[in-house]
Parts: sequence; structure tokens; C-alpha cells
Amino acid sequence: MSSTLKPEMVLIPAGVLLQKDDRRGERWTAQVQSFVASKYPVTQALYAAVLEERPAQFTGVDLPVESVSWFDAIRFCNGLSEKCGLKPYYLVHEDGAVERCTVSDGFRLLTDAEWEYACRAGSQGARYSPLEDIAWFAGNSAGTPQIVGCKEPNEFGLYDMLGNVWEWCWDLYDPAVYGEYRVFKGGGWADDERGCLVTNRRRSHPTFRVEDLGFRIARSMRLTGST
Repeated sequence: MSSTLKPEMVLIPAGVLLQKDDRRGERWTAQVQSFVASKYPVTQALYAAVLEERPAQFTGVDLPVESVSWFDAIRFCNGLSEKCGLKPYYLVHEDGAVERCTVSDGFRLLTDAEWEYACRAGSQGARYSPLEDIAWFAGNSAGTPQIVGCKEPNEFGLYDMLGNVWEWCWDLYDPAVYGEYRVFKGGGWADDERGCLVTNRRRSHPTFRVEDLGFRIARSMRLTGST
């Protein structure tokens, strides 16, 4: 396997997360199993190596890929799995419906709960460290995304969890109200401080492509047994 196709992955230990949705006034507890997550958001270099596509509006091999839809992220996960000799995690039907193959050891998106748990890395505040130290946002980005990994990581060793680009998650946002819209999290280079909070949870149609929205990948540890 080419070194270009070896994303750096970080072990996320199992734990419990208390989540809330202020819009609906709901709180719940999520049990998070151990998994591995990519140290950085998917870069343009990695995306191009897998799909031979360069969709980003701001070009640079070490910049996070953006202007990708949720469906693009699903295609990427399956494409990377196949190139790495893994069973694809997603089954995409002819009508566009996507199912998860829970016995697959392939690459996938993080769930909403996994994303917040991984971002917090044991912290309980609105952010895991001072924003200027960890994130590219409207106050310091100069109006563009920045090379991944240039700010401080969280306690799990993950970079750019807040700021730089928002990140697609697997979950539907609220199907009863918004139908197929999917969750994305983390804040981006164009957002002010209020946009870069651990608990922020926004939505977009899975076909939309936005210039500050990318994604991060994961694998299920109970299946892989290693990184």
C-alpha cells in the first residue's frame, strides 16, 4: 500500500458521553466504544489519491479537503477501504440509500457521539483548550482554510477538531423535521468564536458541497484489533 494512502490514526478509548440538544431541550447518555480516528481531517492529497478528484475551492495538498458532500465522504471511505484491502463499510444502493456494514473493518465517518467524545478528550468545557491555540477561525485564518496539524492537538492527539473545516458525521440531524439532512460539527475557518464549540451541531443536505465543510475518518477497534 502506498504511503500516500496511510492516514495517521489515533486510538480513542471507550467511555461515556453526556450529550444535549438545546434546540429540542433533550439530554441523553451515549456509550462510546473504542475506535480509531484520523489524526487530521482528510487532506486534499489523500482525497485525490483515493478518488482522483480535486474538488476543493482552496487548493493545497496539505489543506483539508472541502466542498465535498456527505455522499462524497461515503465514496471516499469505501474507496480508501478497497485500496487498503478492507471490506467497505458502506453499502450504497441504486436508489442512493446508504447502509452501514457493522461487521466491516473498513473506513467510515465518525458518529455524532464519537465526534463529540473524541473532540472533548476528557474535557468538560465549551472547548478543550483556548481557541487561539487549537483552531483556525475567523479571528486568525485570514479568510482561508489552513494546513492541517499546525495548531495544538487535544489530549487524544487529534488536530483541528475545532476550526479549519467543519466535519461531516454519519448521523441524520432530525429526520422528523429535516428529512435526509446530516450532522456536521466542529466549526470552520470562516466562523467566529461562537461557531467553534464542542457541542455545536449543524446540518446540511447530503448532496450539498460547502467551502468550509470536510470530514475525518474512523475505523471500529472491536473489528480491527489494531491501528
